[in-house]
Amino acid sequence: MSDTATSIPPGFGPLFRTSPLLDALGPFYGKGTGADLVVGLRVAEKHTNARGTVHGGVLATLGDIALGYTMASSSDPPTRATTASLTIDYVGSAKIGDWIEARVDRSKVGRTLAFANAYLTVEGAQIARVSAVFAVVG
Repeated sequence: MSDTATSIPPGFGPLFRTSPLLDALGPFYGKGTGADLVVGLRVAEKHTNARGTVHGGVLATLGDIALGYTMASSSDPPTRATTASLTIDYVGSAKIGDWIEARVDRSKVGRTLAFANAYLTVEGAQIARVSAVFAVVG
């Protein structure tokens, strides 16, 4: 499957915020806002390891993007936070052409720390859980 907009599920569009790293690694897509934000990625050859499955670092990055963007955009004004800790549990895999979605469950946002989990799925099957602790910035 190609990396064209025609292969992106309905409702998804280019992610509202990007960076040089995300431009090189993506394209990443988003649907929804705030706590309902879902971040997606169509797996291309550049995302794979030597075995032909998506590289674990790509999954960690996708989780970090979803977690950070959801944390920031779920409040008004946006929460300013920096990833302090990121852990990932791999429970499946994805291959070229798969569509990966990342959904976030915000656990707690405090004065100095915030906690959340992202669940990465392919066709509804979980392939990874990414947990993060964020340092809330003044």
